[in-house]
Amino acid sequence: MSALQQPMAGVKVLDIATFLAAPFAGTILADFGATVLKIEHPKLGDPMRAFGTPTECGDTLAWLSEARNKQCMTLDLRHPEGAAVFRKLVAQSDVLLENFRPGTLEKWGLGPDALREINPRLVVLRVSAYGQTGPKRGLPGFARVAHGFGGLSFLAGEPDGKPVVPGSTSLADYLSGIWGAVGVLMALRVAERTGQGQDVDIGLYESVFRLLDEIAPAYAKTGFVRERMGADVPTVVPHGHWQTSEGRWVAIACTSDKIFARLAEAMGRPELTAPDRFEKTAQRIANRSEVNGIVADWAAGMTMEQLGAACDAAEVPWGPINSIADIFADPHIAARENIFRIIDERAGELALPAPVPRLTETPPTLRHAGRARGADTQEILGNWLGMVAEDIAALRQSGAI
Repeated sequence: MSALQQPMAGVKVLDIATFLAAPFAGTILADFGATVLKIEHPKLGDPMRAFGTPTECGDTLAWLSEARNKQCMTLDLRHPEGAAVFRKLVAQSDVLLENFRPGTLEKWGLGPDALREINPRLVVLRVSAYGQTGPKRGLPGFARVAHGFGGLSFLAGEPDGKPVVPGSTSLADYLSGIWGAVGVLMALRVAERTGQGQDVDIGLYESVFRLLDEIAPAYAKTGFVRERMGADVPTVVPHGHWQTSEGRWVAIACTSDKIFARLAEAMGRPELTAPDRFEKTAQRIANRSEVNGIVADWAAGMTMEQLGAACDAAEVPWGPINSIADIFADPHIAARENIFRIIDERAGELALPAPVPRLTETPPTLRHAGRARGADTQEILGNWLGMVAEDIAALRQSGAI
């Protein structure tokens, strides 16, 4: 597919952010055709290059995956000549991605207001630990802190255990990147209509807080504080994880009385849906341990294949709890092409998670993995700004690039 056919073709994005949250918004845009310039300090680079599993090319697998489809250039924004070059790039761009502590860009004379004097249409995504306003605005933070402050970690873990990291991943960073991409798309639409850019302001903690079901309205209305429940949820039963006879774990989701009735039939226990037993959700919630125990005993007497066949026949939602090895071996994952395999010129064969969402007419592409630091500096300065070799050499000599 031609890049001109992709939905974000023609959109120019400057990514001066580091690590993961704001840059991931750029990865999403790049996957769908945007021209994304990853701008790094000439000597330091993005610390994401050293985060994760190292490879023979010197950059980690995390970098190769999450910096994919971006061009890479070096530029010192604190150097007068570097800042001058940056302003010229801004004049030609549609979007800027940044995640410095609030006030940093303003201190350098490169805040959004100053940049919009150059380019009024510029959309600026600003991701920080706590957002651009509020008493905590200047404090540092990472996903781990955001999970706690936003209320997610409090809910993760067993009832009597300590809070845990949900999934041991940088969830808040990835979620903030997704929300950031959504915000950028909306702001670009406004800019197309009005010619006016704006800021997209995201605090890492806000990205997880927004996804916590009904806990905010429930607390405001009833004072209910949801606690850690392991694999359970407070509103429906049975709805959790069970172990099969060969030690595999599965998820079963009974979100209604009808689904529980189908599960009871599958288990050979239709009497469980009697009016004086567990016919209604409220009855099952009141007898959570007993109901969960019945399902646990049933699951423990079956292989995962047998349990899955029984649930499928009864139209009960279930699924295996997959390790990454299970995911790589799953035929559905393969059929959906959820894993992209490429040969990278620096790191060899790579398997990367495919872009989301799936567009039927203008699908995303994987053009290359994360590039070497400064790999495209000369090309960008020449093609974007018309600089000749002597000008670029002088910038390099001065330390600006």
